[in-house]
Amino acid sequence: QVQLVESGGKLVQAGGSLRLSCAASGRLLSAYSMGWFRQAPGKGREFVAAISWTGGSTDYAGSVRGRFTISRDNAKNLYLQMNALKPEDTAIYFCAANGFLQQPLSNFPSDYAYWGQGTQVTVSS
Repeated sequence: QVQLVESGGKLVQAGGSLRLSCAASGRLLSAYSMGWFRQAPGKGREFVAAISWTGGSTDYAGSVRGRFTISRDNAKNLYLQMNALKPEDTAIYFCAANGFLQQPLSNFPSDYAYWGQGTQVTVSS
């Protein structure tokens, strides 16, 4: 079993930066591909970024590519560096781990079995 806890979300002005962290307890994350998703009020859960279990491959939603960077320390932590934030980035951000070991990265929520409780990011204009 994997438990995930996100942190780092807060209120920030447009153009600012934030770094989100996701800490795991239970099993190590080193053999799981992982991702970040977000959900804005009144909207569905949206893919943000994903990273392979080796850390060698990443993928990003078009809306964040070039501004956000996903990384991992291949032990128990996942990160999302967010730069040049925009008001439309306002959402609850969730980290997630794939349900199976050593799977390719994915941008589909259904491929992820373990989810954190989320951290709120609010970007003011």
